Amino acid sequence: MAEFLVIRLGADENAPANWIAVDDAGTRRTPPVSGPLGEAFKDVGDREVIVIVPAGETSTLTCDLPAKGARLRAALPFALEEQVADEIENLHFAPGARRPGGNLPVVVVAHDKMNAWLERLQEAGLRPARMIPEDHGLAFVPNTLSLLVAEDQIVFNDGAELQFVMQGVTPVDVLMAAGVLAEEGLSEEAQEGSRHLLVYCEPSDEQRFADDWNRLRQHLDSVDINLLPDGILPRLAVTVASGNGVNLLQGPYGESTDVGALFRPWRYAAMLLVALGVLGVAGKAIDYFRLTSEEAALKEQFTAEYRKIRPDDTREVMDPLGTVTSIRRSFGRPGTAPAVFLPSLQQLAGAIQENKDAGIQAISYRAGVVDVRLTAPDVATLDRIEKSISQSDRFSATIQSTDRVGDQVNSRIQIREVGS
Repeated sequence: MAEFLVIRLGADENAPANWIAVDDAGTRRTPPVSGPLGEAFKDVGDREVIVIVPAGETSTLTCDLPAKGARLRAALPFALEEQVADEIENLHFAPGARRPGGNLPVVVVAHDKMNAWLERLQEAGLRPARMIPEDHGLAFVPNTLSLLVAEDQIVFNDGAELQFVMQGVTPVDVLMAAGVLAEEGLSEEAQEGSRHLLVYCEPSDEQRFADDWNRLRQHLDSVDINLLPDGILPRLAVTVASGNGVNLLQGPYGESTDVGALFRPWRYAAMLLVALGVLGVAGKAIDYFRLTSEEAALKEQFTAEYRKIRPDDTREVMDPLGTVTSIRRSFGRPGTAPAVFLPSLQQLAGAIQENKDAGIQAISYRAGVVDVRLTAPDVATLDRIEKSISQSDRFSATIQSTDRVGDQVNSRIQIREVGS
């Protein structure tokens, strides 16, 4: 189970920071702590650091661009240029995951603010893996209006698309700004939309806005108030640790991701994998050396035996298999090609000379047998050729097949030594 140290930055560098350790299941691992930012370093350990930045310094807009990745980040400034007050060169645009309605939330923050926050964290020895706007710590609950009272500001979302933060206002003001309430009661849009309100606030804020809660109960189906006796940080931490919120560390700020922290849980498995790889390579190297040595010894032995058979051939033996085949052709069968083939051709040539109407089409020799394909005007000519060859005391000829094609007879005759 992954653990995170969630740090909430103060509004300025002189304000104390707050931090708490939680896991991805929403369980608190430590009580919330408040103090100088540098003191949070001692609680990091193996935990991934998530930083929550003030909501008043960011704006969350929406757009519907089909691009992704680097192309999306390059197109966002121009798509949202008319919705921001500053020059787009001075602003950082960080897209999040698409919402159910299809719109893409985009957090806009000044580069000066991003650089100032990162500088403060660096001075404290902290390297955040994620940096989330404070108002994104209020989770979206489908078909539910959610409201978080955070000191002098109120964070709101409608559970679907709308999300904003207002300062110095009351809960009734926020719901009127969201279009849920009108002066006379519920707005027309609220008649068909969600009418359940989920509130998170400290006990003092429950008393401070008692009249607002009573008024809201008169118009909404339910108002569920959840008190935060330890402040808002635990609520925000549980939400961002579960993966909610737009990470500002994208694009030019993406290198701030703590790659070492991501690798740390796998370092022992990686070391074991590397060790197994080294052993595997070493084993292959040993096998290769052994086989090379055996090959050299066998080659030396083969060369020595070959020199006994062909002492005049002093060339290096490059192809033992080819050499063995050559030796077998020379010594392996009775009746070698020079002893059978050439004399048989002489006998065949004499027979053809006596029967000039015949013609040789092809001659092949294998295993002491000469196979001749020829044509003749008739079977009688073939019979004379067969008898002429067989008159020799050394060779015998046999007609294997005949086939008349037009005015010619195709035939196959085999010639072999007598007694073979």
